[in-house]
Amino acid sequence: MSQNPSTAAVAGAKPQLSFWQIWNMCFGFLGIQFGFALQNANVSRIFQTLGAEIDDIPVLWVAAPLTGLLVQPLIGYFSDRTWTGFGRRRPFLLAGAILSSIAILFMPHSPTLWIAAGMLWVMDASINVSMEPFRALVGDMLPQKQRSFGYALQSFFIGVSSVVASAMPWMLANWFDVSNTAPEGVVPDSVRISFYVGGIGFLLAVLWSVFRTREYSPEQQAAFEAAESPELQEQAQEAEQDHSAGYRKIGGAMALAGAAFGFFVWQQGLDQQLYILAGLIAGLGVMQLLALVLRAKSGADKGMLEEIVSNLYAMPDAMKRLAWVQFFSWFALFAMWIYTTAAVTSFHFGTSEVTSQAYNDGADWVGILFATYNGFAALAALLIPVMARTLGMRLSHSLNLALGGLGLLSFLFIRDPQWLLLPMLGVGFAWASILSLPYAMLSTHVSTRKMGVMMGIFNGFIVIPQLLAASVLGFVLRTFFDNEAIYALVLGGASWLLAAVCALRVSEPKAAETEGDLAQAEG
Repeated sequence: MSQNPSTAAVAGAKPQLSFWQIWNMCFGFLGIQFGFALQNANVSRIFQTLGAEIDDIPVLWVAAPLTGLLVQPLIGYFSDRTWTGFGRRRPFLLAGAILSSIAILFMPHSPTLWIAAGMLWVMDASINVSMEPFRALVGDMLPQKQRSFGYALQSFFIGVSSVVASAMPWMLANWFDVSNTAPEGVVPDSVRISFYVGGIGFLLAVLWSVFRTREYSPEQQAAFEAAESPELQEQAQEAEQDHSAGYRKIGGAMALAGAAFGFFVWQQGLDQQLYILAGLIAGLGVMQLLALVLRAKSGADKGMLEEIVSNLYAMPDAMKRLAWVQFFSWFALFAMWIYTTAAVTSFHFGTSEVTSQAYNDGADWVGILFATYNGFAALAALLIPVMARTLGMRLSHSLNLALGGLGLLSFLFIRDPQWLLLPMLGVGFAWASILSLPYAMLSTHVSTRKMGVMMGIFNGFIVIPQLLAASVLGFVLRTFFDNEAIYALVLGGASWLLAAVCALRVSEPKAAETEGDLAQAEG
């Protein structure tokens, strides 16, 4: 039987965990990504079934990234401060799993479009309640030399569950003769059953990690933190400083800029989706001004909002550089998720007529392409710890992002749809790397005392580019590319190449911190 972490020595460096301890700790991500993959593949279909117009879908989908932007820093903040007999992160994992499972089971039974949109908010918020503590848990439990393996194992589970979840309605219809059609306003049985499986699987997978993982006690965490590098101690202390001058100047400027941009969009009659960008800029500014007001009322005592904002200002240099990597990485991903179907059907299958056989053949093929890149990502996740040990995290991540960028760019030059399976190899490596190495690099620069809130803030740099893509890509395509969706993938490929360059600017963790990830994990 593997050693229980609670029996580890209190003093000294954090002990290494066995392969199966790390496996049990990360297994819950199989359920979390199953929920996300069902959402990504089927929620637009549910919206359309309930009467949504095509132009309404991007606005309805804003709920997903916006929920992550709001929920993850809050959950990180509270989980950093939670110590119970059940642990630090596990109460949130359990609560999120229960709420997510209920929302997933109810989603295909939404009677109206707006109830479905509300359920997307609930489902995404609940999934985020579980996901953010899972990221922080790896930083809590693993020494730095094992973290790239821990996050890579999460990527493996993400890849495996995404393949199954994405293909499940097709498998039910073709292998088990479950109906994939239904009367108007009714979600097909194949989709309903997929959500039933997803809701139950989500709960069981997270429960496995919750009850098979034992967190360190507050005393042990304090001892481990005392052994951390002086740089991490200084970073944790910097967040306690007074950043109110920045709140006033930067926050005020952002609030004014967002309001001015929103007025310009209204005056010029521009695309209404640009209001999302205006609101995002203004909202981030107002958040800082509100933190300033609350600070004036409470004096030296920091409340929750100021604690989050002050940690935003106190980000270590490596986290700031990684933020740019994440920004360009997730802009590319959102461009791919939104526009691959339109690009492949129009550019490779030669039609934009949604009722034609060619269009539906192309849309089905996109499903295969997405399942393929997730399959490649599951395999890449097994190789990434070896790459990180051999080449270093920074160079490994840069190479993987470059592979993804070249893969998306190649869509413009490949005419035979069958050959589009080849660039999915690069996309899969990029996807697996995005889900693992940035978190492994970040965790080496963040104190465990701030791990939850910093992971929550870091995930904001996933959400912001998604909101930006949702608000500007349509405008850019109409203005500069005659609405040809293939150029959204070209922009995504270029964005991944920019991310690859930015990754080279992130400081590499010391060799002693990263060597032997896979070998030590298997030991």
